[in-house]
Amino acid sequence: MELSPYIKDLQDALATVAAPGGKDVATAAALLTDALEPSARLSLIGAMTDAADEITSNLDDLTVEVRLRGREVEFVVSEPSHPPEAPVPPGHAQPDSSDDVARISLRLPESLKDSVEHAAYAENISVNAWLVRAIADVVDGDVASHRPSGRRGRGRRYTGFARA
Repeated sequence: MELSPYIKDLQDALATVAAPGGKDVATAAALLTDALEPSARLSLIGAMTDAADEITSNLDDLTVEVRLRGREVEFVVSEPSHPPEAPVPPGHAQPDSSDDVARISLRLPESLKDSVEHAAYAENISVNAWLVRAIADVVDGDVASHRPSGRRGRGRRYTGFARA
């Protein structure tokens, strides 16, 4: 979808409004429309993105995305690429569904990220669901399954006996 016709409509509307003010006002309006073009494009793309999010929230198994290619915007409808979230197994913490959702950035070493992805895949849940459950378990005190025994961060501690 090309946005230029919509930008041109805005420029024409501003020129029409400025025309009765004389040559100086018309010149100022022309300069303003040129300067505002990038902001107008971003505003239109933002409105399209919000509309796509609202449409997606009303669809069952489809997502609507807005993609920018050069100066053209396109809508893409697709099925989710992640596996559906499985129910939380008994004995594991489940976040309260009435909680607001917050977004954080998490930086992991690549090897840990790979391990998390494999663990989530093995349980047929998304990485996000796996991380939320693991964090909730640790916060709720169920850390035994998430940390090797022994001193924190200093390796493993072994107990038992040995024969010579």
